[in-house]
Amino acid sequence: MLITSTSAKFLKRKSSINLNGRLIDFSKPVVMGILNVTPDSFFDGGKYKTEKKVVKRAEEILEQGGTIIDIGAVSTQPGSDGVSTKDEIDRIIPAVKAVRKAFPEAVISIDTYRSWVAMKVIEDCGPCIVNDVSGGNFDVHMFETIGKLGVPYVLMHMQGTPIKMQDNPEYEDIIRDISMFFTDRVKKLNKAGVKDVIIDPGFGFGKTLEHNYELLNRLDSFKVFQLPVMVGVSRKSMIHKLLGQKPEDALNGTSVVNTLALMGGADLLRVHDVREAVEAVRIMEMVRSTSV
Repeated sequence: MLITSTSAKFLKRKSSINLNGRLIDFSKPVVMGILNVTPDSFFDGGKYKTEKKVVKRAEEILEQGGTIIDIGAVSTQPGSDGVSTKDEIDRIIPAVKAVRKAFPEAVISIDTYRSWVAMKVIEDCGPCIVNDVSGGNFDVHMFETIGKLGVPYVLMHMQGTPIKMQDNPEYEDIIRDISMFFTDRVKKLNKAGVKDVIIDPGFGFGKTLEHNYELLNRLDSFKVFQLPVMVGVSRKSMIHKLLGQKPEDALNGTSVVNTLALMGGADLLRVHDVREAVEAVRIMEMVRSTSV
């Protein structure tokens, strides 16, 4: 039985994760900046083709207050069918190496659903958070690999695969269904020796517009897991389609939805626009500090 959000608020949530001895604190929400080294991502595809541009973007994320740099080399937008492991490796390792060289103290996350890619990047570049949009569904070796590597893992919910995930997704009860998924996967992760898990309900991944807003409205239900919750809604179709816009016009809508996510208990915002998300966090923290 799922504990209600009213009961869940009294549970103590995990307030940090450990990356190679470095604690990343979630006692107040933090921001993850997106750095896509892909030619086909829905918003920023093709912008960061050179090492110089990759480093410049990483610098921008850090200067604007981002805590984590999330580097991805495969687009998972609706309709995408992925790339080969070799192509992913060839894109992501040079990018991670460049960021690590320029900013040795930066916290890096790698956006991959392949265990071999995770292992190769971490062997070559050092410990990183692994952000897996498939929640372990695309690679049966992912959980055991993360356990052996001893790094934090972002467990995201996705219904279907990117190429077909928006073809009439259905749920009996979206919160219950996703909670059952998290319950099963967290148990398997713990069994595999994974100690630090962040959960992500997967906005836009196998969800209709209505599903996404129901998820947003009931986000605090996931407090029951006592784990940090990540939200990634940046410039997604749930915002720009609702408002009749293109992704490049959806910054204001993104800030509104990020703020609502913070109100619902999000601990980590994954965004393209770091400065604006950091400002939302600062305002929300001020509101909370003055509440009786």
